[in-house]
Amino acid sequence: MNRPRANGRLAALALLAALATGGATPAVTRPEPRDVTEARALFQRNLDAIRRHDVEGYLACYLPEPGLARTGPAGFSLGFDSLAVSTRRNEWPDFFEARDLELAPVRDGVVYGTYRYRVRYGTTEQSGLSERVFLRTPAGWRIAVTTAFPTPGTPPPPLALVGATLVDGRGGPPLANAVVLVRDGRIVTAGPRARTAIPAGTDTVDVHGCWLLPGLVDAHVHYSQSGWADGRPDALDLRDEHPYADVERRLREHPDAFHRAYLACGVTSVFDVGGYPWTVALQRATRDDPAAPRVVAAGPLLSTLDFWLNLPAERQFIHLRDSTTAREGVRYLKSLGASAVKVWFIVRPEIDFDASARAVMVAGDEARRQGLPLIVHATGLREAKAALRAGAKLLVHSVGDTAVDTEFLRLARSNGTIYCPTLTVTDGYEKLYAAAAAGAPSNASPDDPTHAVDARTRGLLSAALAPRPAMAARAARAKVVIGKSRGMMAANLLAVRRAGIPIAMGTDAGNPLTLHGPAVFAEMEAMQRDGLSPMDVLVASTRTGAQAMGRLEECGTVEPGKSADLLVVGADPVRDVANLRRIRFVMRAGVLRSLAEMQADIVRHDAEDAKAAKR
Repeated sequence: MNRPRANGRLAALALLAALATGGATPAVTRPEPRDVTEARALFQRNLDAIRRHDVEGYLACYLPEPGLARTGPAGFSLGFDSLAVSTRRNEWPDFFEARDLELAPVRDGVVYGTYRYRVRYGTTEQSGLSERVFLRTPAGWRIAVTTAFPTPGTPPPPLALVGATLVDGRGGPPLANAVVLVRDGRIVTAGPRARTAIPAGTDTVDVHGCWLLPGLVDAHVHYSQSGWADGRPDALDLRDEHPYADVERRLREHPDAFHRAYLACGVTSVFDVGGYPWTVALQRATRDDPAAPRVVAAGPLLSTLDFWLNLPAERQFIHLRDSTTAREGVRYLKSLGASAVKVWFIVRPEIDFDASARAVMVAGDEARRQGLPLIVHATGLREAKAALRAGAKLLVHSVGDTAVDTEFLRLARSNGTIYCPTLTVTDGYEKLYAAAAAGAPSNASPDDPTHAVDARTRGLLSAALAPRPAMAARAARAKVVIGKSRGMMAANLLAVRRAGIPIAMGTDAGNPLTLHGPAVFAEMEAMQRDGLSPMDVLVASTRTGAQAMGRLEECGTVEPGKSADLLVVGADPVRDVANLRRIRFVMRAGVLRSLAEMQADIVRHDAEDAKAAKR
């Protein structure tokens, strides 16, 4: 058998030429299994050495001659010695994933192979395609050519999740021992293991003993708010210590901190239902980004109250003074690219309710003309019914002042309205007011089971506030008001459920002590506590949440053709939604990350932020 010998540079270049030409070297039409098997073994040793940071094991895989050819983003280079120098500098990735190994014989003793990689150096992540040419030499198989190219936008490799119990988000019975096959960032098939074929060569992840469901959807968030008092000076004015313009600049420039927190909590889609105009740009930026949840945004809110919490040259609240401003506001939101029209329907003694209701009606009419759904913040029955008459498709707060009546239920059913109860956000205000009155930390031990909250936010939560005795009266009033409304919100949630009105889970994250990401756990558990079954809560947190966002065709259920946004947990959420805290893996747009990987990434970003703060 003729075995080609490697003779420096000419040998490596000849191999590249053999791959590139169709006739110079006759192609072997019939694979030679032994060559492929032996080359694959070397391929695996090469990749395992990268994972282990094994310098000598890695170098032993390569042709130790000047003809070793390497190509990457910096261009073409030759020689084993330069590879050895760079390898011994310990330039290893902090994270390395290699999937979709493909090998093909080129000719006797020559095999071509590729794999798709995902690597992270510090806080920088890259994904791409890497190639190898394997050459049989008298000393055994060696790599003679190696390349690596970042390929932004290239779909992730095929992957099969095997053995979990599937809860598909549609409310049906769970399916034991399921397979979910993913390719190009989409779900290809989901079904029982016994009847689901996994294509040869597809990487598999064994998730036996786990539960697999759609990624969670938080249908009520605000990226323009921080989750602490600095983002809501109307609740507690700390602008002397935390200038509001600086807070908003940081939120605008670093939404990635919230992206990481959401994914680490299993949330793969969020609906930002009100904030500064920059939030609308998050829609395009995150649509297919595996490192961020899918963000859908409503942009600035139309408000019945001329609220002051804006910036000198930028508004997040547009005052609904009359019919003209209502129509102009909706048209502005359409031009901005907003996905919905959000109305902040605030009732005050000094505000003419009938005038507000008329303005909301006009806004709803113009929203229909512009093809945008109407979302309304309404916490009282009177304004909620006015919102429904205006055509509201989503109510993002519970009715908490009185029991919903037959008219409310009839209007909601006829509109196809989704009810987002948002049960727990007021708890944060109650805690903040009490902490400010006592001069205590606002939340020294946040409910953060996956360690998703960034270090800066944790520092703010754990620092003692300056005592403000005048806040004691406000805290006492809040405790009474919130206590009275809790029972009514629970009763109305059940009334809505019995009436067959769809329910979505939403937290109002960004409000003080309602933290982006982990707030979903308390909210889902409150929905269960107030009478919904675990399956009701799961559907509300997946399928109906996607429907509320207007993205049900894209996500929300585990079905072929949908985005591969998945969550794997280690205990049965159909028995108790608290088991959603036991996250094992999260997949976003086809990229699978373990909880440990996501937590390590959060720690690295915290360290990078700490270094930047010292400079």
